[in-house]
Amino acid sequence: MQTDKVINHIVKWLDDYATKAGIEGFVLGISGGIDSAVTSTLCAMTGKKLICFNLPIHQAPNQFKRSNKHIAWLKENFTGVSSDVVDLTKTFDQTCIDFPKEIQDQLTMANVRARLRMTTLYAFAGHNGYLVAGTGNKVEDFGVGFFTKYGDGGVDLSPIADLMKTQVFDIAAELNVIEEIQEAKPTDGLWGDDRTDEDQIGASYPELEWAMVFDGDESKLTERQTTILNIYRKLNRANQHKMVPIPVCEIPVDYLN
Repeated sequence: MQTDKVINHIVKWLDDYATKAGIEGFVLGISGGIDSAVTSTLCAMTGKKLICFNLPIHQAPNQFKRSNKHIAWLKENFTGVSSDVVDLTKTFDQTCIDFPKEIQDQLTMANVRARLRMTTLYAFAGHNGYLVAGTGNKVEDFGVGFFTKYGDGGVDLSPIADLMKTQVFDIAAELNVIEEIQEAKPTDGLWGDDRTDEDQIGASYPELEWAMVFDGDESKLTERQTTILNIYRKLNRANQHKMVPIPVCEIPVDYLN
């Protein structure tokens, strides 16, 4: 990958898109992970305004700390960057009180966290007339669907969605993103602990990227490769509803006359 050309291409794309839309800036949630660090840096490189948010909900302390460190790094290196911390813990806790207990399984409430964050980002974006920048990468958004529908998947534009996770790490190294973030194991931060994406999925991102492009003789695969391929296919099939346009029931024209 020609990293410098990819960086310049994304920055120009972001700048052109916002300029044509008459938008002066971007809003972004900073998780303390590699995807939001890279996306926010690329947005900052446009020279447009950027508001970065740390949105903790019973957050693991190291994730909160990394998020703040990255935001401080952005402010040191780019103009037009501002930030805020909106602690959504009480909002989430009140939601838990208001929701019927029988629907509050772990996955449901993890997705509620993501949707509370999305609502917050759009509130600030709407108030300022800015765009919400997405942080999903290619394998998450179009491979296994590892995101929350109308949560972190609810965005206005996706700058890094054509990059594999490993390529995002390459971009981060080129941009000199702080080492602590580059070395952190990927996590969605929706559980209040340090469980990683690999813990949840059962496969690493390099393994999932391999499965995403695999087009060979399955009879020659190792046991681990077969397992990875099955994990990928199962998630890809189950999460298609996130990756395709919302189905529309089209009514025959003569029915409407």
